[in-house]
Amino acid sequence: MLVIHTRLPSPALWDEEVHLTFEARSKSRLRTVTASGEDVGLFLERGQSPLFDGEGLQAEDGRIVRVCARPEALLHVTCTDAYELTRAAYHLGNRHVALQVGNGWLRILDDHVLKAMLEQLGATCEAISAPFQPEHGAYGGGHHHSHHGEADFNYGPRLHHFGVRL
Repeated sequence: MLVIHTRLPSPALWDEEVHLTFEARSKSRLRTVTASGEDVGLFLERGQSPLFDGEGLQAEDGRIVRVCARPEALLHVTCTDAYELTRAAYHLGNRHVALQVGNGWLRILDDHVLKAMLEQLGATCEAISAPFQPEHGAYGGGHHHSHHGEADFNYGPRLHHFGVRL
């Protein structure tokens, strides 16, 4: 088994590839296979951002593995103007939906309920198959609500620690 603990910047050369969905790229512990069929065990540091398409991984035996975003069933969302697109993004964000943002479009994992909501808002939704790389979030550590007093809880930037003087 190819054992991986280390993330690397995008490599110019690599020995193997792993093709992963966004959900799989979001896990710090994962068992998968390379494109050539070799078993892989990912044991990455917890709390990191998801792996991105083209990122490198270094195996314990020194080999470099390139991460490839596997195409997924997505909805490609467009609107007639920036106001309507912003409104669609607001409603998706209000539902904590993973969202990829492009120039004049949004992409989400295909979901018939969200498609109906978006169409009711006036958006156009096209079913496509493409790699999914949603925004990671402003705080970088995933989704949080109030966890005051939890020892392991920590927002990213200190400027958002209200009441704390720098």
